[in-house]
Amino acid sequence: MSDVSKVKILHIDSNHPLLWEQLEHAGFTNEADFSSTKEEVENKIENYHGIVIRSRFKIDKAFLDKAKNLQFIARVGAGLESIDCEYAESKNINLIAAPEGNCNAVGEHALGMILSLFNKLNNADKEVKSGQWNRESNRGTELDGKTVGIIGYGNMGKSFAKKLRGFDVEVLCYDILPNLGDENAKQVTLQELQQKTDVLSLHIPWTPETDKMVDEDFINQFEKSFWLINTARGKSVVTADLVTALKSGKILGAGLDVLEYEKLSFETLFEGDKPAAFDFLLHATNVLLTPHIAGWTFESKEKLAQVIVNKIISLYV
Repeated sequence: MSDVSKVKILHIDSNHPLLWEQLEHAGFTNEADFSSTKEEVENKIENYHGIVIRSRFKIDKAFLDKAKNLQFIARVGAGLESIDCEYAESKNINLIAAPEGNCNAVGEHALGMILSLFNKLNNADKEVKSGQWNRESNRGTELDGKTVGIIGYGNMGKSFAKKLRGFDVEVLCYDILPNLGDENAKQVTLQELQQKTDVLSLHIPWTPETDKMVDEDFINQFEKSFWLINTARGKSVVTADLVTALKSGKILGAGLDVLEYEKLSFETLFEGDKPAAFDFLLHATNVLLTPHIAGWTFESKEKLAQVIVNKIISLYV
């Protein structure tokens, strides 16, 4: 291993303490700054060789131009969309993420959303707690016998498919990369997936290709009415078109852990007046909303940190 004592790492978001502790134990020099503005961090970033982030602010060209000695950027999460990856790589900066760390959590959350929607658990719970005892209107739907379509068959998609093994379902997957299908999912064309799917689950990164991907045209290419689960990125779904499909019955229900209106940091929603489409989601009984927590478990916090530690150390071995 090279002399890591000369490698200074700036942590700009809090994470599981093992990340700091293990890097320190390995000999790295850690410093933290959880409160400075982006501009203030930019003014001192040339003093560091590595930076550990979550999603506090965007690592853009202006930031990277001042990071003259940066060797790596480590994001404690699955995606790298808050980083200008192409520009960073042009400067030979290593980019590190940890999709392995929270894929199990995401898979469990997606399955939980399906079962809750199918069995109207949240609505039934709300009604009983308000003194209503409505059995027929809360009659559920069984997952067995359905076809589940997964778009994006990386760590997240594979984890979700594995969770479905206990059900009598057909699992199809579509991905831009070939030969990803396995014992848990058959890889098919997008057209075949849209022809057969009863439940669609998104496990895609946010890229120019996936931005606003699920729009009116995309939805109407599905042969059957279907359920939508999105634990990936909110900006891949056009909310107004989703609402139109919910109203028409083309989409039977939706479980959304992410929203089009989220800030890039994922920490807050938009500010100001609520769009009409969002207001509809808030009141729809066949829509389940969670605040970007699919991968946000106690276990995944630790696993994400461990994956990042291992990857940072491996750069200097």
